[in-house]
Amino acid sequence: MSLLKEVILQMFFALIPFVLFHIYYLDRMRNYSRCFILVTSSVCMLLTMTFASSVVEGILFDIRHVIVFFALIYGGVPVALTVLGESALYRYYLGGEGTWVAMLVLAATFAVSLLIDRRYKASYRKTLFTLLTGALISLIDLGLTYLIFPTYVSDHLAYHAFVIPVQNFVGIWLLMSLFSKCVSDKALFIRHAQNEKIETMSHVAASLAHEVRNPLTAVKGFLRLIQENPENVAKTNQYIRISMDEIQRTEAILTEYLALSKPLKERNELIDVCEQLHIVREVMLPFANMHNVELELQASEKLVTIMANPDEFKQVLVNFIKNAIEACADVSNAKVSLSLFMEKNNALLVIKDNGIGMDEGQIKRLGTIYFSTKSSGTGLGLTYSYHVIHTFGGSVSVSSKPKVGTKFTITFPSHQPQ
Repeated sequence: MSLLKEVILQMFFALIPFVLFHIYYLDRMRNYSRCFILVTSSVCMLLTMTFASSVVEGILFDIRHVIVFFALIYGGVPVALTVLGESALYRYYLGGEGTWVAMLVLAATFAVSLLIDRRYKASYRKTLFTLLTGALISLIDLGLTYLIFPTYVSDHLAYHAFVIPVQNFVGIWLLMSLFSKCVSDKALFIRHAQNEKIETMSHVAASLAHEVRNPLTAVKGFLRLIQENPENVAKTNQYIRISMDEIQRTEAILTEYLALSKPLKERNELIDVCEQLHIVREVMLPFANMHNVELELQASEKLVTIMANPDEFKQVLVNFIKNAIEACADVSNAKVSLSLFMEKNNALLVIKDNGIGMDEGQIKRLGTIYFSTKSSGTGLGLTYSYHVIHTFGGSVSVSSKPKVGTKFTITFPSHQPQ
């Protein structure tokens, strides 16, 4: 029973990088880094060697070779060499008669890992290569141990026939398969979220291009009037002033659109929610006009500030407002209203439309990946938005009825400026 506990403990150590990935990257729109692989592999290495299984003092068996292979695949040769060096130094510190055999096994398994590295990355049969690596590591470990300590291995044959294969086979399969799955899922989510953003901004850009023509047409008309009657100074000045106002308004909208379409940056700061709402409303107004939807904003006169990433916050607003506009595009007297107010220590943003609405089943599935009420939608816009809101410590509640409309209430914890 004690032996089984030791093996189970080693399997738990194999899951450390996988568990830490889910904890650290849960609220981040990026994937793992080499630094993350180095830190998690180092922690995992120290734990697995500290609590290694053994039947004779000084001869230790753990999943260090599995961790070195993992560090090589996901961190590259420099990270793997660092972890290998850590393993060798710590094994030397632990000491015992099996120290130099352990060094020899480390060198041999690392050489095998280097040979498999490129083939593993290029192959579609990664599970096969993973199990092959586990088999080779087990054979090297058992073979070299038997070569130097034949009597010891013969005396404890059942132990070595069970512990070494199980720790290496199951350990490498658990670590590589689970980590590979969560990394690929994260990459897929990030890629689709970015594509969703590009599609959203392209729709907004089409409406902006249509809207920009209106002030340009007005400016063109005033210039013709000035050209026809240049002697009338008062009229000329009036036309120039109106034209300048139209150009400045257009320039401001285009500037904010370009700011919204830029890649997102990882930064949190104190932002004025009302100001952000006005900016996004100006950008989304042409899109609303194109769909014959009135876009109304009612904001609190008091300063409402939250701690958030301004780029991500604007993108969330764009996603919700775009969905609301599209939901009531085919409704007469279509209207989307944005309301902002304070309730206790929270900022409440209400986005309400009088569109097609949703039933209970649809409401429950909102925010889940690949669910959308639109026939051509992926649902990733709302999935991303829910993800960002939760990252900021906020929450979303929905109330909706078919053919009546939908109301989203987004709650953020308020942060007052110092």
